[in-house]
Amino acid sequence: VQLQASGGGLVQAGGSLRLSCVVPEAIFSVFSNMDMAWHRQAPGKQRELVARITTDRRTMYADSVKDRFIISRDNSRKMTWLRMNNLEPDDTAVYYCNARSISGADLWGQGTQVTVSS
Repeated sequence: VQLQASGGGLVQAGGSLRLSCVVPEAIFSVFSNMDMAWHRQAPGKQRELVARITTDRRTMYADSVKDRFIISRDNSRKMTWLRMNNLEPDDTAVYYCNARSISGADLWGQGTQVTVSS
């Protein structure tokens, strides 16, 4: 069971992208009970949490993206998005969608590449 992330690409510094994440049908019934998050991993670096949205829509952001990125979700469409504004070269990474169940089990997707040129 994998999440499907899309929306990455090449953009100039200062530009914007919107990443989308679709969960598989197998977990449709429990999506509203799952915290959703976006993580990223740059070359040579550890994977880091970028943003999370809880089941009751509380959000949290890494300091490096606060005020630039917005995470959102639509429980009826079983989707999560990450709107990324004012992108910087340091935002270059593979971005992964993550779903965490009530039991703490994590689901991941294959990732989508974001490249920001200076």
